[in-house]
Amino acid sequence: MLFRKQMEPRCEYCANGEEIEEGRILCIKRGVSTPGDHCRSFVYDPFCRQPKFAAKPDFSALKEEDFSLEVPDEPSSGQD
Repeated sequence: MLFRKQMEPRCEYCANGEEIEEGRILCIKRGVSTPGDHCRSFVYDPFCRQPKFAAKPDFSALKEEDFSLEVPDEPSSGQD
C-alpha cells in the first residue's frame, strides 16, 4: 500500500534522501547509500515512492471467438 501507517523503512522513499543516479541515494544524514538501506532518521515521503506497475496482459493467445457474445450450440442429448 502506498499510504500505510507503518511503512518499511527504506532510503528509496525517505524524505532525507535524494536519488543521485540509478541505485544510489544521497542522504543528508548518512551520505551515499543504496535504496534498500535505512537508518533511525527515516521519514516517509510518499512523493518519493514510485509504485510498481502490473505487467501488461498477453492477448496473443486469444482468438476472435473469445470476444464473441454468441453461445455455442449445445449437442442434443436425445431426451425430448
